[in-house]
Amino acid sequence: MERFIIEGGQPLTGTIRPAGNKNEALGVLPAALLTDEPVMLDHVPQIGDVLTLLEILSDLGVEIERLGEHKIVLDASGVSKTELQPELCHRIRGSMVLAGPMLARLGEVRLPRPGGDRIGRRRVDTHVMALEALGAQTELSRNYVMRTKRGLKGDDILLDEASVTATESTLMAATTARGTTILRNAASEPHVQQLCRMLNRMGARIAGIGSNVLTIEGVEKLHGTQHTIQADYMEVGSFIGMAAVTGSAVRIQRATPENMRMALMVFERMGVHVDIQGDDLWIPGGQRLRINPDLHGAIPQIYDAPWPGFPADLMSIALVVATQAEGTVLLFEKMFEGRMFFVDRLIGMGAAIVLCDPHRAVVVGPSTLYGDELISPDIRAGMALLIAAMCAEGTSVIHNIRQIDRGYERIDERLRALGAKIERAE
Repeated sequence: MERFIIEGGQPLTGTIRPAGNKNEALGVLPAALLTDEPVMLDHVPQIGDVLTLLEILSDLGVEIERLGEHKIVLDASGVSKTELQPELCHRIRGSMVLAGPMLARLGEVRLPRPGGDRIGRRRVDTHVMALEALGAQTELSRNYVMRTKRGLKGDDILLDEASVTATESTLMAATTARGTTILRNAASEPHVQQLCRMLNRMGARIAGIGSNVLTIEGVEKLHGTQHTIQADYMEVGSFIGMAAVTGSAVRIQRATPENMRMALMVFERMGVHVDIQGDDLWIPGGQRLRINPDLHGAIPQIYDAPWPGFPADLMSIALVVATQAEGTVLLFEKMFEGRMFFVDRLIGMGAAIVLCDPHRAVVVGPSTLYGDELISPDIRAGMALLIAAMCAEGTSVIHNIRQIDRGYERIDERLRALGAKIERAE
């Protein structure tokens, strides 16, 4: 098992470019199954979850050609296999998105239970109910067997939660279903919008992109296309938090600022000022972090919400930034009951945090953090601990870094280019 060894207290300086959006990649890669023509994708992040999904697609019979480090061509013309490889699917949550395009293409899918981060219960009920509304029949055991006898047919579907992956899987299934599908309470995150635009370039007819109601007119066939994945705004938010707590001056290139509006508002509430300069973000060095109270001096809350709210995946980063900001703030993570449990590692480093319950934590700052022996429990908590180690006094060791590698491309190499003292060791 590899680990990171980090010497804290090092100022960073320079320019960094975010990798492609992990969640977008996990949506657009399965879309290649919907056509027998080649699909070219650019700015594909080279991270653990994406590499695993590419293995799953290859196992199904998709031919994958690499044109460069971040550019690939997928040819699904020879796909006939309907059973997904269990060992691969157990590594990632995104394998569930394959159900929609597999049903549309082959009329059947045998899907093992998905894996991914252990941050609490993560329902798949919404996926199943939506696909059943389109005509799929489901057999439940340890795995999911879904098939359709007469093909898929459009319907008026209300999702019981605005699930990103359920939205993506259902709309892909609906692109070639007979008739019209109306998908209500649909997720509208930037990566969902990007998937819709890509599908439309493939010949789909999707209206309402960016809203919570998608209307999909079924077409007979989709064709190939080219698509460039946007910057990962979770990575952008992580770099902002890292620059803020280390007092560093950092430029984030091609950061797609329009996807960062709510995140920038939240960082501003903690005293982190970010300048938007065209498509770049500039974080000035030496900022004094201070929690801005609500009106009448009330203790402010930071909470996650579906788009355009503050992303749940940035809550761990915000929590670390709060430990270095003067004042008190309540962080309320509404989605997953296990995401806050990593705060005991921060407390062990010297942070003043009260974990009220599985969803809420009160942070009083600023606290001096000290290097420690740490274990990364999931992607975002792992990155949060790395950020904490960057601003801590002394040396920290982070184990189980494969979790960080699942979502952040060559993070140690890229941070060393900014002046960080971080090494990867066996």
